[in-house]
Amino acid sequence: MKQVKLYTDGACRGNPGNGGYGSILEYTDAGGNLHQKELSAGYRQTTNNRMELLAVIKGLQELKKPCQVTVFSDSKYIVDAFAQGWVDSWLKNNWKRGKKEPVKNQDLWQELLTLMEKHQVEYEWVRGHNGHPQNERCDLLATTAADGQNLLEDIFQPES
Repeated sequence: MKQVKLYTDGACRGNPGNGGYGSILEYTDAGGNLHQKELSAGYRQTTNNRMELLAVIKGLQELKKPCQVTVFSDSKYIVDAFAQGWVDSWLKNNWKRGKKEPVKNQDLWQELLTLMEKHQVEYEWVRGHNGHPQNERCDLLATTAADGQNLLEDIFQPES
């Protein structure tokens, strides 16, 4: 099984506001050659958390075969959702949070969980804006996309 590193970041100009995501996929082949792919897009009237989630989703959607994936994110929202067991609680409680409120961004969380079924995924938190090269690049991709023209509408449609 290929081992892939997925670096992600989301950005938003206002919350809600214009936003974007940036993702970098890295894979080193058996010959030691690094393969890298960058992804980004901008959306209007979205939120930072939606862009953080979309960065992971879009990266995982690029993988055509099952892989071992390490996701590097500066989003505590995403990393803690798995590390702190929030997702398990949401599933047990029919997508309700502790106060019996609906989980925000349920459409994206459900798509992320579906994609994770195909892969072995683990999450690692990285401190944002701290000189981590791939995180800085993802931030640039996300902010450039958020500031771009022809922004997409934030209506998520699963690829399947």
